Amino acid sequence: MKKELNILFMSGMVFALIGAAIYITHWEYAPYMFIIGSVTAAIAQIFSQPQVEKITLKRLYRQQMFGALFLVLTGILMLYTHGNEWILCLLIAAVIELYTAIRIPQEEKKQQ
Repeated sequence: MKKELNILFMSGMVFALIGAAIYITHWEYAPYMFIIGSVTAAIAQIFSQPQVEKITLKRLYRQQMFGALFLVLTGILMLYTHGNEWILCLLIAAVIELYTAIRIPQEEKKQQ
């Protein structure tokens, strides 16, 4: 199950990356591509979270969920605003995702 979720997450993030890159060309379906990819990645992240008792890991997994929600919000901003406002939301999501991607393995090693 974990391998399938990992594949789902990776394919969703690749789809979101392609959607963000193509958005620059003003292709009308690029925001939809980004939303589909970010929702897919968010679903994979939500279902891959294990049950933990340590409060630090719970907080980090919650932050990871907020990062995924910011990615979905970025796609919505791509649809409804026609400027570059979505870039700020994407930056926030990227920082949160990067932080949790570094900290979660560190905390899991401490727990073992």
